Amino acid sequence: MEKRPQKVSTSQQSTSTPSQRSRIWPILVGTIAALVCKLYLSRRASVIPTAAIPNAYAICTPSTSIYTVDEGDSVKDCILIENGTILAVGSARQIQEHWSAHYPSTPLKTFETPPGSAIVPGLADAHAHVLSWGAKEQLPLEDCTSIDDVVLQIKLYLLAHPDVLHDHSRWIVGMGWDQTKWPGGEFPTAEDLHREPLLRGRHIILSRVDVHAYWVSNVVLSELSNLPESVDGGIIVRDKSGKPTGVFVDNAMALVEKPEPTDAETLEYFETAMRDALRVGLTSIHDAATSPSEIAFFRRQVLADEGRLPIKLYLMGNVPSNDYWGDQIPRLIDHGPDKHLTVRSVKLFTDGALGSWGAALIEPYSDKPDTQGLLRSRPETLRKLAKQFHADNFQVNIHAIGDRANEVVLDIFEDVLSQPGADVDQWRPRVEHTQILQPSDFERIRRLGVLASVQPTHATSDMNYAEARLGPERIRGAYAYQSLLQASPGKRLPLGSDFPVEGINPLLGFYAAVARRAPDGTSPHGPGGWYPAEALTRTQALRGMTRDAAYAAFAEHARGQLARGFAADFVVLDRDIMQVPLEEILGARVLATVVDGKVAYGSL
Repeated sequence: MEKRPQKVSTSQQSTSTPSQRSRIWPILVGTIAALVCKLYLSRRASVIPTAAIPNAYAICTPSTSIYTVDEGDSVKDCILIENGTILAVGSARQIQEHWSAHYPSTPLKTFETPPGSAIVPGLADAHAHVLSWGAKEQLPLEDCTSIDDVVLQIKLYLLAHPDVLHDHSRWIVGMGWDQTKWPGGEFPTAEDLHREPLLRGRHIILSRVDVHAYWVSNVVLSELSNLPESVDGGIIVRDKSGKPTGVFVDNAMALVEKPEPTDAETLEYFETAMRDALRVGLTSIHDAATSPSEIAFFRRQVLADEGRLPIKLYLMGNVPSNDYWGDQIPRLIDHGPDKHLTVRSVKLFTDGALGSWGAALIEPYSDKPDTQGLLRSRPETLRKLAKQFHADNFQVNIHAIGDRANEVVLDIFEDVLSQPGADVDQWRPRVEHTQILQPSDFERIRRLGVLASVQPTHATSDMNYAEARLGPERIRGAYAYQSLLQASPGKRLPLGSDFPVEGINPLLGFYAAVARRAPDGTSPHGPGGWYPAEALTRTQALRGMTRDAAYAAFAEHARGQLARGFAADFVVLDRDIMQVPLEEILGARVLATVVDGKVAYGSL
């Protein structure tokens, strides 16, 4: 449905005020610091080298704080590891007895973590975008609180990159703007960029924080000749006279031919993502919408002599086509010498995002009653694709945010699962986001057994405007993580971040899930959190980003818990996030990230 043309409020004009100028220095200082950090990192090896530790060793905590996330959620003292696999978990005495029984004449190397520290299984992000994280870090805009801030950030980027500044053929590509943080909350325009002399005549394309809208410059807009009046499943935002303003939402984004990154740029994006992920304890990532060319890129990293795939990647193939494209997605399971790459699933899309009024709702938006959002794909098209992918043994994961979109996805899954021989445990279909549901669909999730894959930081990022979008009744079925967990027959709720839409640190999601508060401790409902009845316990949240995420990737027998026979993937934290006050969780620092028994970040 076409949305009402947006009018730029006078508060969004580029005239600088004293309060706006007072924000320039923090942005400038932050940008300079980021550039220094980037320069330092560029001089390091492309992938963090593995620390030299024995093939067999034990690691113990001084205060019984190894959270195994096994069937009983037991907490132990020590882990015994050999050749990348866990041999035993237990007390220090039990570990030594086990070792001595098998190797009586060989001393056991034992590492002990600092007082107050804790060990958890390697953390997984069940929904993220690996290469997009690296791309966003080139020109991040998520901290901008006005159009002036965005323009300033682009200017600083150009001044820091003279090669781009002096080459007008180079596109300026950024990501992260969010108009809900700005005065007036209106979409920006191409004219907002044109007012800055340094940006005039430049090709600029800026993705919204949720990557469901582009904001482009006048030059890009002028090169888009013969634009259609409307786009099925998308919006070309127009002013009152019908002229495009420079914002393209959802399927309309395809009208903008964004330049493809070079091989060197793609490698830089990848290395940035791997480095940042290991620093925050991620050992497994589900990449949610990987193109055939990106799958080929990841395969090259697996085969590279340098061993450039330090994290276990579970890719969801995607091709933006309504025709069946399964033959373009290779089937790879535990691929490569380290078995770090798997491709056995696909990603489909139903609707847009709530922040850009693109989430498909059953009833109109409360704050924009002229629209019910967008269905990016027709239900019959999605149904046909899902049935064919199921027949070809692909797991099917479908993006659904609005209650209408979730209804459509559950209708499709119910149809496929009603076919003879269909087995939900063998197929494991996933609803990606499962953000807003009508009450009856919680029961359908229970009955069908499909997986709800959610991102807790979406709740805390959206909570300041979500109720205005949805109203007081619909909001009770939104971001309802405890209700979704209880609706799951296996009590599984895989957790992710959707980075770069949100931060890459999984502790941001852990904190959002258990506290239902922003990182600064605030919420619209006060210090008790936003709709706290939907908060997860710490045990539930840890399961969501370890054991449940592994199940969602068909890896529950290989990783996700610290138990005998499982991969030795674990994280050493400087504090016990399962015990410290809520306010201290986000202060936790990763001391070591271990993948297959080898230190990939930090030290033991």
